[in-house]
Amino acid sequence: MKAILILAHGSREKTTQETLERVTEMTKAQLPEVMIETAYMEFCEVNLENGLDTLIEKGADEIVVIPYFLFEGIHIREDVPGEIHEYQTKHPEVKISLGSTLGSDPRLAGILADRIREVL
Repeated sequence: MKAILILAHGSREKTTQETLERVTEMTKAQLPEVMIETAYMEFCEVNLENGLDTLIEKGADEIVVIPYFLFEGIHIREDVPGEIHEYQTKHPEVKISLGSTLGSDPRLAGILADRIREVL
């Protein structure tokens, strides 16, 4: 079964987790047939390994990690692939891949334009 792990950076500020939970719930509402969980790089008990474990426990054998990051910085280029590789050596029966960051998607420009309109 294919599953998605949304991976955010994480923060000491607890409201960031609440925000990701809301976004994840909205995403699940749009994709009710897809198994989706969340995890964080830092500052949260639910790290990448724990998130992958949760999906495997729910029956996933193919997982795509979708970074909830705007940019492809060091975490996306090195840290996350390294952690996935390390995890994969312990769980060779599960296929794990890394999806794209949010990047320069035109839909983000629309949201930014809306925020600007709100303050004009």
